[in-house]
Amino acid sequence: MLAEEIESILPVIQDLHDTMAEFQKRHGWGRAIAAPQIGVHRRIVCMHVDEPLAFINPVIDQQSDEKMAFWEDCMSFPELLVKLENPRRCRLTFRDTKWQEHRFDLEDDFAELLQHEVDHLDGILAVQRAIDSRSIALRRARPDKDIALRGTFREI
Repeated sequence: MLAEEIESILPVIQDLHDTMAEFQKRHGWGRAIAAPQIGVHRRIVCMHVDEPLAFINPVIDQQSDEKMAFWEDCMSFPELLVKLENPRRCRLTFRDTKWQEHRFDLEDDFAELLQHEVDHLDGILAVQRAIDSRSIALRRARPDKDIALRGTFREI
């Protein structure tokens, strides 16, 4: 990617971080956001793990057979929770803002979160992945979700 192309996406990355920060201030939760959620048709995801991170052209290229079920939230519909079942572990390949390629093994909460965001990049919403017709609930009808990240997030 040319330097000017990378420079052109930096304002999008800043907008994603700013939008997520504003959402967190208003709702008290929100850990990551994908560019389509702000109307930008680029394959970019931003999140905070000790510091702001940007994933450019992220691809999940491996998933475990072991699954986990959980109640998922989404900034696209903040009043809903959706019960999903996703692979417990996955591998994410992406580029950073210097166009360096990285591969991360993700487990548990990080796997859940980044699979959700990559789904947004592919035009898939959590409600489309609900386990069954009783797996969509109003947030106020469910116990509070613990938003602390506890999974594995390591570069390989």
